[in-house]
Parts: sequence; C-alpha cells; structure tokens
Amino acid sequence: MPPQLPEHVVVTLLRQFYITPRCQASRLRRQSLSNSSTRALSTKRPCPRPRHRQAARVGTHAGYSHIHTRAADGGQLSSETNFSGLSPAVAEDCQSTVAFAAQHDARGRKAEPARIAVLGGGITGLASAHYFVRENPNAKITVYESSSRLGGWLKSDYMDVDGETVLFESGPRTLRPGTPSGLVTLELVQELGLQNELLITSVASEAHQNRFLYYPDRLVKMPGPGQDPFDMAWRVLTEPVFKGLVWGSFTERYRPTRPRELDDESVGSFIARRMASDNVGNNIVSAVLHGIYAGDINQLSVKSLMPQIWHYEAWKGSLMKAILTKMSERLDVVSRKDTDLRMELRPKIDKTLSDAMMFASVYSFKEGIGALSGAMEKALRNNPNVEFKMETGVTAVEYDGESDGIKISAKDEAPAKYTKAISTIPSRVLSTLTFNALPSLALTHSVTVMVVNLYFKDPYVLPERGFGYLIPRSIPFTQNPECALGVVFDSHAVQGQDTASGTKVTVMLGGHWWDAFDTYPDEEEGIHMARSVLHRHLKITDKPAATRVSLQRNCIPQYTVGHESRMQTAHADLMREFKGKLAVAGNSYTGVGLNDCVRAARDVVMGMKKGSVSTGLEDAGRNDIYVQVSVK
Repeated sequence: MPPQLPEHVVVTLLRQFYITPRCQASRLRRQSLSNSSTRALSTKRPCPRPRHRQAARVGTHAGYSHIHTRAADGGQLSSETNFSGLSPAVAEDCQSTVAFAAQHDARGRKAEPARIAVLGGGITGLASAHYFVRENPNAKITVYESSSRLGGWLKSDYMDVDGETVLFESGPRTLRPGTPSGLVTLELVQELGLQNELLITSVASEAHQNRFLYYPDRLVKMPGPGQDPFDMAWRVLTEPVFKGLVWGSFTERYRPTRPRELDDESVGSFIARRMASDNVGNNIVSAVLHGIYAGDINQLSVKSLMPQIWHYEAWKGSLMKAILTKMSERLDVVSRKDTDLRMELRPKIDKTLSDAMMFASVYSFKEGIGALSGAMEKALRNNPNVEFKMETGVTAVEYDGESDGIKISAKDEAPAKYTKAISTIPSRVLSTLTFNALPSLALTHSVTVMVVNLYFKDPYVLPERGFGYLIPRSIPFTQNPECALGVVFDSHAVQGQDTASGTKVTVMLGGHWWDAFDTYPDEEEGIHMARSVLHRHLKITDKPAATRVSLQRNCIPQYTVGHESRMQTAHADLMREFKGKLAVAGNSYTGVGLNDCVRAARDVVMGMKKGSVSTGLEDAGRNDIYVQVSVK
C-alpha cells in the first residue's frame, strides 16, 4: 500500500527526530591492512577498493547514484552487487579474516596471535572487545580503563525505599530498536542471551503517544501517532509553540536551495532558512536537541546530526519536494551503509525477538540499561584471552616502527606493544595522549549534564502520563532559571523495574547552558534545583522519598558545524602518524547514542576483518554514501 501523505513535511521530519533521533552513519572507507607482517591482522589479500560513483556537490541538481531496490528500508537489491560496490564473488574472496589472523605467517609457520589494545571500558570499549572475541577467538585483547568500574555512562543502581526497591539510571535509560544501529544492538542482545530480560514499551503506550514540550508556561503535547487528528490540528494552529510551523511548511518548497559552496551549517540556520523563521527552530527543534545532545541549535551541525534532511535538500532543493518525489515517483535517497546493514542483520535476528520488537517504541532491561554492559563484562571476564587493566590511566599512545604496531604507556607500568589499538576514549583525551599528533581530535568539546533522580511515594503525583517533556531555548528565563533541559517520567517510560509503586522522575540540568561554568552545583543544590523545576512546571510540592544526583562531566560530545570535515582531517592524521594501526570509535565521532556506539564498535572490527577499515573514519567527507533508490 502506498505511504500516506504526512500532515506536512516539517512536522513529519521533526517528529521523526523527536521520536527516533539519528546521527550521522558510521564512517567507513575501504582501506587495505598490511599483510606483509607476521603480526598483521589479515592473512589474505586486501579487498579491492569499491568503485562508487562520485556524487555531485550539494545543490538542486546533485547527482546521486541510482540503485533499484524493493524497499527503502532495506529490501532485496535488483543488482548483483551490494551497496559496498563489490560483486558477491569478490566480496566472498575479500573476507580477510581477523578470525584466522596470525595462524600462519607468509612461510606457513605458526605465528603469534594478534595483540589488541582497547582504550576505554565504556559501552564502546566493551563492544569492541566483544566483537574482537567473536571474530578473532585467538587474539589477545587488553582493555585499559582508568576508573574502578566498567560501563562508562551506563549506570543502573537500586535504592531501598522502606523495604522496596527503586531503580535509578544515571545515563541512558531506553533503546530504540527500529534504526539500523538499533538492529546492531538487538543482535548484541541476542548474542548475550538477554532476550528474557527485556522490558518493552509498546507504540500503543501512553509513554509513546504522549510526549510534551514546555512552552511558554505549560506542557504542550507534540503531534504523534494514536492522537485524534482534529485535536492535533487544533493544537498546531493555536498553541504558540507551533508559531510559523504551518505557513513555513506550506511555503518551504518555494524557497531557494542552499548555495552550492555551502558545505555545512548549524541546525538553527538550516531550519530558519527552510522555514523563513527562527520560531520553529527555537521553539521545537532546540528542545529536541536538548533532549538528545544537550546542545545549542545554533552550534550543532545539521549535516552530521540530520544527514537525511541535508541530503533531501541537495537532492531536490526542498524537503517537501523530496517527500513528494518519494511518494509520487517511488524514489528516495538513502544511506547505502544503512541499507547494507539492514540486509545483513535482519535475517540474523531471531523471529521471536523480531516479532517482539515489531510494535516496540523503546525497550530496556529488568535490571536497567546497565544489564547490557554487565553481560558483556561477565562474558569477557570469563574469556582467558581478555585482560582488563582497571584503574590504569594511559599516559601515551605512539606508533612503534620496529614492530609496525602501537605502543601503549601507562602509569607505573612498562610500555606494551600491540598489533592494533582501538581508542574509545574521548577524542580530546586521545589527542593529548598522542602528544598532539592528532590536533583535529582536540576540537570536539563536550558538555556536562547533571542528572537528578527523584522518587515520590504518591503514584499519581504527575499531572500527565507520558514519556516526559523537553524545554526549548526560547522559554523565558523566569520559567527556567535552573537551566533545565527536560524531565523524564521514568515510571511511565519503562515499567517493571521497581517493586515500589510510587512515581519516579529524572530532571536533566546543564548541557550547553553550563559551558562557561568553572564550578557546578553540588548534590544538595542539584536536588533543590530539580525540585524547583518540578514545582514550577508541574506543581509538585511533595518531598521526594529518595533522590540521587550524578554530575556527568563532559559526557556528550558536540558535533558542531564542520564536524565531518574535522573527522576527514583526523582520518588523514591517523593514517600519517599511526600507519593505520590506531582506529577510533565512540561517541566523539559518528553518533552519541548507545546504539550508535555499539554500531561504531562493530563497524570498526568488521571493517578490519574485511580489510576496509584502518581508522574508523574512512567515510568522513565522502559524497557517495547517500544514493537514490527506486522503491517498488
């Protein structure tokens, strides 16, 4: 059945990013790994570089490669090549194997196993080690972690409240299954045997259907599925938060496209240019970015954060024209990487798990999102080929010419040499450890967020049921002097984690608003600020029965304008200084979400196996990632 015409283009796109945030796809480009050394990861010949058709620079007449496909969501391709540009026979021959690496050298003699260093024991580091174990069981893997615990920002803790338990999350609390990156995490869940631990929030739930913005002094429900269409239309026409949305959407197709020489711009600039007004960006999109990136709409890169709409404008000169073309001519522009990934992973997901996720909005685990990192840690600690160096801060990362590998120095330890290293630590930290050999990585700054969890004994203390609300940059200071970013109604968002029957909420403070701060509020001040937000916005005066405050310093990297160009420079720097022996992955590079980090780890390890990845940033700056497809 043909897709239904959306209410209008901007509402559809904004809702897409509000409900399903996406970041730029992981960047990969085919590069050969050395096979001349007995210590190389690959013992087969490197793959030939795929020959993609070069797309034109941005503009109304951008030339996107055309490929026929049954469905834009990753159906069968009609050609005999996949989006990697290699025929099945060549692709099969190019499966240079980390799994068989270092089995024999060039003379057929048994060689030493590959030695892999993973910098950082957060979700990306654990996932990298997991995929190395899966693809190369003989490799010796060492994970360096500077703190006393693994898991990074994933932290789920139970608190006792009068003999009952309440689960508080300090970082991410839910996962979305429907994106290509979400499929990678589902595959990981399946491999770890966590299917029976899942807690799924349905698309029919109030948490999915009721999402709010706070503007200017009240909660306003965002348009979404399951709502009465007349009620949605009335809100869009009468609520001040939607000012400029209808007229801007109607006239968007008649506005000129961006200049051909414009290589990137801020999200705020893009929305204002397409909608001929700052209102939609300041009132709606800024709130969405507060919830995902805790960032400033006028600094964050639209090309990196919202590549789909960036390429839609380049394709047809207008977002509306692109969507109308998709509906009328059965054409679309999609990421070849995403489509390949969907085709690869969908058959691997167990039918029971796939069916369970068919109508899922989000999911978590019975013991919190930390169960994912905990399961990986347990499996890796049981593997004799994996070593964890806890509370071991790395002091230097250098290329070792003698071994054609990487030398890692740590405090109070002798330098260790490795065949290959993957850094999952923040890019700024890595830049300092390489003695500024990677200056482009020092340019990505991160914001600090204070997470305040509160539990109230009254199960009906909230005035609305739903996922929660986000706060735009445009509300008066008197309505948000605490610099809050949003509030999550945890008791509604995920059910089944607590034995206590009260109400659990999380208030997020800071982000880009605190960029100039030298000091941050302490725990007592954070609780007071969170309670003030709840009192002013939701009229909650009850005293919480339990609280927890977590100050997440430099937790979310900011992909500001020019991020892709900087990553392109970083790739060149990594190749020049480390000869393809040091790769990077994590939230500093190709996506800040949990799904993005797991995908980045998988992409790097699988790319090494195929001989197509040396740095993890191979695709930065490429113009042929997005291609035009025919949807049958």
